[in-house]
Amino acid sequence: MRVFIANFGQENYLWPKCLAKSTVATINNEDAQPYWERGDRHGYIAHALANLKTARGQVPTKPVASRWYSLMEIISETSGDLWIHRAKDELWWTITHPEPMTVTLEAAFTPERDGPRIYELHKPADPWSDRTRKGARLSWNGLHPKARDFLFTEGTLQQLSPDYAAYALALVNGDDLSEWEDRPIWRTKVANAGRGGAVVYDAVEKSIWDMVDTVKKTVAQANGQQVLKTVKLKLNGFEDEDEFKAYIRNLIKDQEGVCALTGLKLQYAGDCEDPQMLCSLDRIDSSGHYDRGNLQVVCRFANFWKGNSNDEEFRRLLALVRSVRL
Repeated sequence: MRVFIANFGQENYLWPKCLAKSTVATINNEDAQPYWERGDRHGYIAHALANLKTARGQVPTKPVASRWYSLMEIISETSGDLWIHRAKDELWWTITHPEPMTVTLEAAFTPERDGPRIYELHKPADPWSDRTRKGARLSWNGLHPKARDFLFTEGTLQQLSPDYAAYALALVNGDDLSEWEDRPIWRTKVANAGRGGAVVYDAVEKSIWDMVDTVKKTVAQANGQQVLKTVKLKLNGFEDEDEFKAYIRNLIKDQEGVCALTGLKLQYAGDCEDPQMLCSLDRIDSSGHYDRGNLQVVCRFANFWKGNSNDEEFRRLLALVRSVRL
């Protein structure tokens, strides 16, 4: 069973519909919908790059546009998966059904960005519940501080890693959670929360610093050396370090805090349980440079697996893996 954390539209405007209709949902741009209906990912991405904007009002990168397309695939294909949604102090969950999703043309919530109308895509599910299977009420404030890190997303949706998914399922079932909550990093989170959540540094900023430092070292090693075809070319195409950091920071925001390749939630330095989930800077075209439009933030293991592979081919292989239910 896969587990997804969902946020239903800007300011959760779709949530009342999802609650009333027992669905999970996302939206699509009206002019982009024909590409989705034809299964034309490349056409959709090209349209998005030429016509659509991110929540920050910027032109999306190719990985971000690809993620938008994938979000609709996830909604369309989800069946028997656990979905979790936070609504203020309430925590709700449902299990999706195999029936096809419904698609309706509606007025846009943000017409200045999305145009006057958008498509709503709703996938049937069980009635939403704010109780565990044993009848206990689920509340946001009642969650372990560490669980609050991954049981909410400010983005559209994200799939949990297997370990966090197992925790979410145990939570919904009303099972014992000590397997996770007794871990040192979880206990440290409780201690920090007791001190007002104080931390030595911001984990995201520390990770951005680490990624920039890695690039600087990589570029330094490549300068003045013969670079073979099998070695990634290195060149920082930014004026200064601050500009580079700002660009990476915005990439993470546009990617909604998830890996551009796998869709798994990124983890950050100093607040990480699995080092393989730490964020890592990857060049979309591995033979290209560290330039705008050629960068994406991914999980460390995905960057290692991809290596010097073609980005589109690697994504194709990932899709094949996802299609197999073990």
